[in-house]
Amino acid sequence: MEKKFEVKLNWKQITLLSVSVTFGYGFILYLLDNELTLKNLVGQSLIYGVAMTLFFIFLFPKLKNKLVGKRVDTIKPGLLADEVLEREIFANLFRGFEGVGGKIFLTNQRLIFKSHSLNIQKGQTNIDYNDIVSVTKRKTFKLRDNGIKITTKKGDEYCFVVNNRDVELKNILDKLNV
Repeated sequence: MEKKFEVKLNWKQITLLSVSVTFGYGFILYLLDNELTLKNLVGQSLIYGVAMTLFFIFLFPKLKNKLVGKRVDTIKPGLLADEVLEREIFANLFRGFEGVGGKIFLTNQRLIFKSHSLNIQKGQTNIDYNDIVSVTKRKTFKLRDNGIKITTKKGDEYCFVVNNRDVELKNILDKLNV
C-alpha cells in the first residue's frame, strides 16, 4: 500500500529540458553582454546547456530522491482511534499561491492531507466525507490536466495536484459513494 517517492524523467521531458535550458541560457547571456558575438553565444549556450542537461538527467533526480524522498516517505497522518488508513496519494495542496507538497490519505472516515517538512506551510488538513459536496477535475494554472478540486458544504475549496488524476479521482469518488 505504501509507495516510495521517486523522480523519473522520460525522454520527452529530458529533451524539452535540455532545449529550454540551452536556449534560455543563451538568451540570458545575450541580454547581459551585448558585445557577445553570435559564435561565442552559440558555443557557450551549447556547453552550458549540455552541462545543465546532464546535471538534470543524472544528478538532480538522485539528489531530489535522497533529500525529499525521506521526508515524503515518512509522512504519517494523525488518525482517530477507530480510523483505518486505506490509501496514500502523493499530492500538492494549493494554500494561497504556495503548492504545499505532501500526501493525501484516504481513510474509512475522511480525506486527510498532510504536508511534508520542507514546506513553509505545514500541518494536516482533514475533510470529512460527509462534508464534501463535489469533487471535480481542474486544470493547474489552466494548462495541465492534473488537478482535483474538492468543495465542502461550508464553501471551502481545496485544489490538489496529483499524478494519474483520473485514477485518484475515481478512488476519492468511490469513498464518497460507500
